[in-house]
Amino acid sequence: QVQLVESGGGSVQAGGSLRLSCTASGQNRGSACMGWFRQTPGKAREGVAALYTAGIAAWHADSVKDRFTISHDNAKRTLYLQMNSLKPEDSAMYYCAADIPPSNCNKQSWSSKPYNHWGQGTQVTVSS
Repeated sequence: QVQLVESGGGSVQAGGSLRLSCTASGQNRGSACMGWFRQTPGKAREGVAALYTAGIAAWHADSVKDRFTISHDNAKRTLYLQMNSLKPEDSAMYYCAADIPPSNCNKQSWSSKPYNHWGQGTQVTVSS
């Protein structure tokens, strides 16, 4: 079983930055498709970014492209989301997700494919 724990959320003014972290624990140390998703009350969950931990490919939603960057440290088993130039519309609960073993981890499918492990979420609030 794999557990995912997010951290790094908080409150920031528009234009500011935050870095989210998601640390994986458990026995499974194979490759994964890992991603960040966000959700606000009453709205559907939105894919923010994802990557394949055994490769170099990464994908970002158009709404965060050029502002957010997803990365992964295999040694630390930690997924990151660097968020710059934050906007009030970025306010949401951010969730880390992992699909182990990975399937359909590609540009076309990362945001809609199923993930079999989820964290509890970390709140990001951006004020204007």
